[in-house]
Amino acid sequence: MISPIALKRALIAALIGLVLGALITEVPFLFLRETARAPMDVLLTIPKGTSELVARGEQPPSIPATMKFVVGDTLVVKNEDSVDHKLGPLWIPANASARLPLNEKDNLAFECSFQANNTLGLDIYEPLTLPTRILGMTATGLPMAILFGLYALVMPVKKKENALVA
Repeated sequence: MISPIALKRALIAALIGLVLGALITEVPFLFLRETARAPMDVLLTIPKGTSELVARGEQPPSIPATMKFVVGDTLVVKNEDSVDHKLGPLWIPANASARLPLNEKDNLAFECSFQANNTLGLDIYEPLTLPTRILGMTATGLPMAILFGLYALVMPVKKKENALVA
């Protein structure tokens, strides 16, 4: 027969296991904020004078070498330069825009006319949605809760001694 004290201790230990499991999965989430969002349009602007910088071998300061996206994002490239530019399958005329839907997880390196090294990296991740996070917490916290609870059950219960002073 399981004593009420041992059962209470097991339930508290299981709760501690669930909380630790949630912490273990949520702390890394803080560092993955870029991919923990709903898909959206991401604007990349090619500023005026970019073609002159690239011709001199200089990197335009406002254009990153790589970009991170989630599946379902759309890259919108707005060309404010006086020269037409190319990004992978996109042809972006001067003073115009082009759109590139990003519908699957991938790591891409596109030929790019507005980068000094002629490439632009696109990293496309699965979005970290609330159901994904809950699944992670459950997959980590539930086994930990069971183990902590079982351990608390098998540990002997220390009996309180009634010390009476005469």
